Amino acid sequence: MRDPDEELVRRVGAGDKRAASELVRRHLPRMVGLGRRMLGDAAEAEDVAQEVFLRVWKHAASWKPGQAKFETWMHRVAMNLCLDRLRRAGRNGGEVSPEFEDGRASATRALDDRQRRERVRDALMLLPERQRAALVLCYYQDRTNIEAAEILGVTVEALESLLSRARRSLKTELAAERADLLSGLETG
Repeated sequence: MRDPDEELVRRVGAGDKRAASELVRRHLPRMVGLGRRMLGDAAEAEDVAQEVFLRVWKHAASWKPGQAKFETWMHRVAMNLCLDRLRRAGRNGGEVSPEFEDGRASATRALDDRQRRERVRDALMLLPERQRAALVLCYYQDRTNIEAAEILGVTVEALESLLSRARRSLKTELAAERADLLSGLETG
């Protein structure tokens, strides 16, 4: 299978700024999205994405095609940068800016959707780093289990175990929150 970024990476390695701009255009949304889901902070996510593209610029000339897809390497760099930031800060995550609402949705529906996203985001931020990373890669970044395992440097079986534990933890956390909300309605 041919890497769709191979030619662009070769051109970036030769100093082609247009090729670098094209790589940024192709991959910036995913790099920022990964950072937001892992770090819970939009500004930090943008910093991580910027660092990823600085590394692309620095290392493109030494890229060896055929070892892994370039996009997989970028995800791995972004994930490692996120994990480093989380460890340095000694935290699991923080606040995320609310996502833009669909203008066609009713105000009530938009509020319900935003609250649901916030509850899931908060529960996601409570997960251990590796479980959160596995979920973010597979569900928010649309990586296959094989790609996600490669990015995380684990076997597919280990990734599947991380995903299973993460889903179980999310289900438990969200069920407990729902029970708390319902009991608050009954007593209020």
